Amino acid sequence: MVSRSYSNLLDLASGDAPIPRFGRERKRFPRVATVAGILSDLDDEKSVGSDAPSPVSLERMIIVGNQLPLRAHRSPDSSGGWCFSWDEDSLLLQLKDGLREDVEVIYVGSLKEEIEPSEQDDVAQTLLETFKCVPAFIPPDIFTKFYHGFCKQHLWPLFHYMLPLSPDLGGRFDRSLWQAYVSVNKIFADKVMEVINPDDDYVWVHDYHLMVLPSFLRKRFNRVKLGFFLHSPFPSSEIYRTLPVRDELLRALLNSDLIGFHTFDYARHFLSCCSRMLGLSYQSKRGYIGLEYFGRTVSIKILPVGIHIGQLQSVLNLPETESKVAELHDQFRGQTVMLGVDDMDIFKGISLKLLAMEQLLTQHPNKRGEVVLVQIANPARGRGRDVQEVQSETKAAVRRINETFGSPGYTPVVLIDRPLQFYERIAYYAIAECCLVTAVRDGMNLIPYEYIICRQGNEKLDETLGITPSAPRKSMLVLSEFIGCSPSLSGAIRVNPWNIDAVAEAMNSALIVPEPEKQMRHEKHHRYVSTHDVAYWARSFLQDLERSCRDHVKKRCYGIGFGLGFRVIALDPNFKKLSVEHIVSAYKRTKNRAILLDYDGTMMLPGSISRTPNMETVGVLNSLCTDPKNVVFLVSGRDRETLTEWFSSCEKLGIAAEHGYFVRTDHDAEWETCVSVPDFDWKSIAEPVMKLYTETTDGSAIEAKESALAWNYKYADPDFGSCQAKELLDHLESVLANEPVTVKSGQHIVEVKPQGVRKGLVAERLLETMKLKGKLPDFVLCIGDDRSDEDMFEVISSARSGPSLPPVAEVFACTVGRKPSKAKYYLDDTSEILRMLQGLASSLEQDARSAPPSSQQVIIDRE
Repeated sequence: MVSRSYSNLLDLASGDAPIPRFGRERKRFPRVATVAGILSDLDDEKSVGSDAPSPVSLERMIIVGNQLPLRAHRSPDSSGGWCFSWDEDSLLLQLKDGLREDVEVIYVGSLKEEIEPSEQDDVAQTLLETFKCVPAFIPPDIFTKFYHGFCKQHLWPLFHYMLPLSPDLGGRFDRSLWQAYVSVNKIFADKVMEVINPDDDYVWVHDYHLMVLPSFLRKRFNRVKLGFFLHSPFPSSEIYRTLPVRDELLRALLNSDLIGFHTFDYARHFLSCCSRMLGLSYQSKRGYIGLEYFGRTVSIKILPVGIHIGQLQSVLNLPETESKVAELHDQFRGQTVMLGVDDMDIFKGISLKLLAMEQLLTQHPNKRGEVVLVQIANPARGRGRDVQEVQSETKAAVRRINETFGSPGYTPVVLIDRPLQFYERIAYYAIAECCLVTAVRDGMNLIPYEYIICRQGNEKLDETLGITPSAPRKSMLVLSEFIGCSPSLSGAIRVNPWNIDAVAEAMNSALIVPEPEKQMRHEKHHRYVSTHDVAYWARSFLQDLERSCRDHVKKRCYGIGFGLGFRVIALDPNFKKLSVEHIVSAYKRTKNRAILLDYDGTMMLPGSISRTPNMETVGVLNSLCTDPKNVVFLVSGRDRETLTEWFSSCEKLGIAAEHGYFVRTDHDAEWETCVSVPDFDWKSIAEPVMKLYTETTDGSAIEAKESALAWNYKYADPDFGSCQAKELLDHLESVLANEPVTVKSGQHIVEVKPQGVRKGLVAERLLETMKLKGKLPDFVLCIGDDRSDEDMFEVISSARSGPSLPPVAEVFACTVGRKPSKAKYYLDDTSEILRMLQGLASSLEQDARSAPPSSQQVIIDRE
């Protein structure tokens, strides 16, 4: 099939395919963006969805990351051109091992090297033809604000729990940096659009650099199959809520189909933020966690990343590695090596590790001359004063320890702050008895994984180290409890890196652990790391992504919202907007009509301070009631006194109060009960329990009705209120087990009411009454906006196949707003509902003079 992208660059690059022609010319984006203001671009573009989506089948994957998995350098010859090669250390390249061989992979990202504008077209063509890579060229000034600005000054510190309490700590929020961040994400989106076939391709976006990219892609292609994985920590809601653009980032991420995190803690924090800031709740079903977001289910995946074992083993087999291991074995002969490998930044806890080493040598003098800490300090990825401070502090601590505890032939701490070749680092892994990671916060940290595999060794290294090939391997890990890999490595000694004494004791414990236990711990870790490698991680994520996208072909999608507030509403294909012309036409043709309407949220805005019906609403109701073919009922959750007062001027209006427990056919009729309840003695049991939870839950309240009791926690803390609601539900079900009541939980409410009381009961009673009178309704309209109305939708929809309605009956179940519902129709808001009802009322006035008398009812629901 022809790609829906505006150009299939892969075919064009090969020269084998003709240029596809489309009905309208797609917008072509410049290769270099020069303008930072892109929010308007997002609004201007029209969404594209699939008219006939293809079945879900992973054939091509577009992997998007901040940097392409490539190395680049200038050619040494006279041409001075660019030479490119794969970066074997890149996770984006390694994850291909988890894909089937027939899956085509395209990479979208930036280059580490700055490419001159005059060379960009040639470089882009070369990368596309040779590596299937699409480079995003970012202007240097925008890149500086994007990466060193917003990413490294705002997101990265905040996600690692550092608040910008002063200009020296991360800096104040800078709107221009945010604008650059959005601009770069838009450039990446443009590059994805150049190669994507939205019906078939899957897109996998990586890390916090591209958190708003899902919004741009979902805006352009409503059914895009999109996954996002965050490789950094996600902070608690108390930290994250300080970010001025917190809602924009959350909503952008929710435009993904699947969002992945390394640990449950990170996922839990994200879900908490969605709950507290966006009012979204999540559900866990058969092992899968999902967020319902405007009809779409956004899946949450908890999956720690692994390492590429094949690459490690290939480097272990190199002659250079064997030589380096022999060199280090001689250098540290007779000494026990403890190893630390960290980036030189403020979150890796290098200084805390050095303080613990100093404490170890102070408290255990026998370790002097025997234990050496080798600290490999990789160059920092960021820049700034904090990096310089870490470097200065580290060097000062190393110097102090070596001066205090060093002796001829013994250097307690060996600091390596120069870049090392990969084989050199692996050699240090091979000779180290213990690996130390004392980061105060780290997304995953794969150093322990690499260490475990390297300690497994091979025949050549065994010979070099003097190890019998059949001998069990051993290793020890001392890990910070604040890093992502810690939960996966259950045999490690976990420490709080801030507790220097505890870290020092853990280091000592690691040295004196009996050999059999070291072997058992190593075997356990090696079994986990070798089975949960990067291929397993990629394969598992993509399997869940395919599962998350299966429903795309079953739903109709609509894009709503502006800028980064854009989102897609996914609805059942049979769910459509109610046409006023259609319903008025059906209304005029029919003689026996039943109309059910909701009040709060339907005829009155849900956020209105005044809940009293206005003159317009009362006028519309009276117009409907005066038609002899209609009878009007109000089905509400409110008490009957309030409803009687509010609608006293509607003499022919029937009312069902408290979800249908009390019913009155008109203003002059007596109140009846739909359900027989012998007594309400259960209230004396339920109310004290509710009072107990009200006293202990600030912001909660009890709503007492004649037939029911409700505990409302709308204004309580979301997490605590939800927790208390679950406890209250269990408590009430226990103490009311022998009472004729139902205990249910709803949106911010726990309610106790007599068994059988529901709004649908009123609809059933009305239809049955009309049937007994020999006047089967040939027109039924029901409009509501919340969960309680769904029961009525279900009743009138199922009645079409029963004796309560004739086969030719016109049935209109309509909800307010485009959202998942049992209703077949929707209207956008209260203003549209009132206009539609006024249209019906005006048609009644025209026909009222000539129409014969008839007895029929209009039912209006409220809640």
